[in-house]
Amino acid sequence: MEDLNEILQQRRDKAQEMADLGVDLYSNTFKPLHGIADILPPEAAEDPDFALSAGEKTIAGRIMLMRSFGKAAFMTLQDSSGRGQVYIRKNDVGEDLFNIFNKLDIGDFIGCKGTLFRTQKGEPTLKISTFKHITKSLRPLPEKHQGLKDVEVRYRQRYLDLMVNPEVRDVFKKRGQIIRFIREYLEERDYMEVETPMMHPISGGATAKPFQTHHNALDMDLYLRVAPELYLKRLLVGGFDRVFEINRNFRNEGLSTRHNPEFTMLEFYQAYATYEELMELTEDMISALSMEINNTMVIEFEGQEVDLTPPWKRYTMDEALVEIAGIKQEILDDPEKIIAFAKENHIELDAKAGPGKAKMEIFDQFVEEKLINPTFITAYPTEVSPLARCNDDDPTVADRFELFVTGRELANAFSELNDPIDQRYRLEQQVEHRGEDEEIFPEVDYDFIRALEYGMPPAAGEGIGIDRLAMLLTNSASIRDVILFPHMRPETKK
Repeated sequence: MEDLNEILQQRRDKAQEMADLGVDLYSNTFKPLHGIADILPPEAAEDPDFALSAGEKTIAGRIMLMRSFGKAAFMTLQDSSGRGQVYIRKNDVGEDLFNIFNKLDIGDFIGCKGTLFRTQKGEPTLKISTFKHITKSLRPLPEKHQGLKDVEVRYRQRYLDLMVNPEVRDVFKKRGQIIRFIREYLEERDYMEVETPMMHPISGGATAKPFQTHHNALDMDLYLRVAPELYLKRLLVGGFDRVFEINRNFRNEGLSTRHNPEFTMLEFYQAYATYEELMELTEDMISALSMEINNTMVIEFEGQEVDLTPPWKRYTMDEALVEIAGIKQEILDDPEKIIAFAKENHIELDAKAGPGKAKMEIFDQFVEEKLINPTFITAYPTEVSPLARCNDDDPTVADRFELFVTGRELANAFSELNDPIDQRYRLEQQVEHRGEDEEIFPEVDYDFIRALEYGMPPAAGEGIGIDRLAMLLTNSASIRDVILFPHMRPETKK
């Protein structure tokens, strides 16, 4: 294999030779009129009777493959629509233009005009009558057969990943379709899309460590938001009955296949609704989304079959702990026994943690990963649900659900707490029991309490992780596979 520096020098030499011939190495005058896949669709290659359209076609794209035969050559060009084959012959384009062609490299962009035909092997192809060089590539693409398989390189140099791996482009096209479907689904049901602040004077809305920054002009510290919840609820107070936001949240926590420091969330709130109604909406929206994206409700995820067909299974948290984890109800009903059970199973609890927190941690360890098909878990302990309405019949649990699929949380929702006195007490308790990390719940957002004092209608709200939803519907093992530019450690200097 040639040394990379030699290849780079060869490409620069070719670029200089082309410039000496009067070629504009970075032209912006060619305008493609057709997408490559529009005039050379995959079905044209599969069906020999597929009729190719007549007339002159004008396309542009990156050279991905070249096969030269002296006075003629085949190339594979790629644009955002897909790939297609083109054929160039010296007798058709003339000696001067063919001389320029001989200085092209894989990776260069060219624009072509020509007509469609089939080769002797029946391959649909564009026969070039003329072409124009558009952009010179000074670096070689990954080798055709070896491809781009190094995971770190793929994430760090996503532009290369998208360039040479069509299946990666398909994932991000699906991600865009997912967001578009959700937006249209909610707007059809009279939800209004809104934007709320990304920088908050007080961090709140979720139990998470925030990123902190400083605003010079105001001389004040701000936090990148961990959740938009408290601002969206202010809009309910203001009179908007159905609102949603699709945007980024930021949490200064670990990296894993399920976590990225910045991630995309859908949050939506509906006045005069309960968490049960949002369960119905969520079930309908995600199952319909699967049909739209994959044309099926039975999908594969990491070798497992996942059936998204409604109705979905529902358990209370206690039911799940009894039926799935095999824990006796008498343990769950006794605060001392449930805390002891957690400690016996090496679950670390803060000294101020109560039985509700212990139950939550036990659920995470013994139940969560076993929930493969979509499952709603309801009746969460009020202790771990500070923004949720207490159940009218049993105030020790909240009117809340979380949705689990493939052993991971996908959504969190509850009937909202709109009693300002109760809300103030719970938030103050949250700050008091925050533990050693003072950045989590640094203080109570009393303006939010003031807003509730003006009166917020009864409502339900929900958050759905867009990245995890995209992972599920594209069979992607890591959150980094569905985020275009995931965060990485600094690149090691070589």
